[in-house]
Amino acid sequence: MTKILLAEDDNDLRIFLKKALQRAGHEVMDFAEGASAWMALQSEPVELLLTDIVMPEMDGIELARRAAERWPDMKIMFITGFAAVALNPDNNAPKDAHILSKPFHLRQLVDEIDRLMAA
Repeated sequence: MTKILLAEDDNDLRIFLKKALQRAGHEVMDFAEGASAWMALQSEPVELLLTDIVMPEMDGIELARRAAERWPDMKIMFITGFAAVALNPDNNAPKDAHILSKPFHLRQLVDEIDRLMAA
């Protein structure tokens, strides 16, 4: 079981992903935007930050950058339709963050998380 913080502003997708990850045996906290996710991380760090990139208030790159600075061992995965944004070296995204481009199959997400956590 991996403790995951999921930050995704698409409400339907967030609920779907949370349920699917819980069914796969993970513990999931979910947030609709980066600022509340960052606040939650302050009191309850996780093993994996799973975040969208484009979100209101604080985007996923800023959330991931802050998390990586504070908890260097935390794994980070972006789920995004904007992979080029995450790959842009000017945005200061954590270098070892993984990227899963939308749309993706649920099995693909679970497999990626399993691989990332086993590494």
